[in-house]
Amino acid sequence: MLIASRQAPTAFLVLLLAGLCWAILAWLVIDMCHPIAMMTMPMSPAWSTNNFIAVFLMWAIMMAAMMLPSALPMIIIHRKMSSTSTTGVATAVFIAAYLIIWSVFSIFAVTTQFFAHGLGILNPSDLTLSTLFSAIVVIAAGGFQFTKLKDTCLKACQSPAGFFMTRWEGGAIGALKMGLSHGLFCLGCCWALMLLLFVGGVMNLAWVLLLTVGVLAEKIIPAGKALSNLIGIALIIFGAFLFYQYFSSTPMMPMSDMAMDCMKMGSMDMNK
Repeated sequence: MLIASRQAPTAFLVLLLAGLCWAILAWLVIDMCHPIAMMTMPMSPAWSTNNFIAVFLMWAIMMAAMMLPSALPMIIIHRKMSSTSTTGVATAVFIAAYLIIWSVFSIFAVTTQFFAHGLGILNPSDLTLSTLFSAIVVIAAGGFQFTKLKDTCLKACQSPAGFFMTRWEGGAIGALKMGLSHGLFCLGCCWALMLLLFVGGVMNLAWVLLLTVGVLAEKIIPAGKALSNLIGIALIIFGAFLFYQYFSSTPMMPMSDMAMDCMKMGSMDMNK
């Protein structure tokens, strides 16, 4: 998609924001023993208020990093169709409204993480579900790829021009409504794929990047629906493999406690 000079700054700022979010995620992974990073991965199921806030911010930042690149075509078209004003306020409102929807999803993700942790089915060291529950989530996500809801929402995300032609409203209020509407379509399309973060690891950046590329490819390539179906088939096969692994193999030894490792490192530093 060609970007006119008036839309180029918008595209640059969106990608800059997404890049900043990715940089924050990378820092959290690289410096896991930093107090802030440790607050995002509480080891005890008894979370503090600071834990809830930190985990929510982590999820909100992650959703922005993952979803802004796939929303870029829609954002650029909005900027192009908005008034000749160069301020871009309406487009900024559109982006903010879009991110509000994913922030609401982040609240759901935090709640899921909290209860899964309390039930003992989430490994707090890498934020992955147990094999059995991972298999259930993967197969459910694969099956969702073939639903009518997925198809409807994916089509809305694949056609920015068609979306705006049927929903266009001018001004900041119109941008707010359209941003929320697009966010809901995007959520309806991708929520199941986002839950796969609990399978590969919420803080596994390679897995996060793979899901980001998959979401982006579904929306921008001409054969997006075919790719969506292929992803669904692959997920169902992978889920079946996880079920087989769960029922046929002995449980793996749990990972070492990350918090204890960080405490040991701190003790070594003090003894130097």
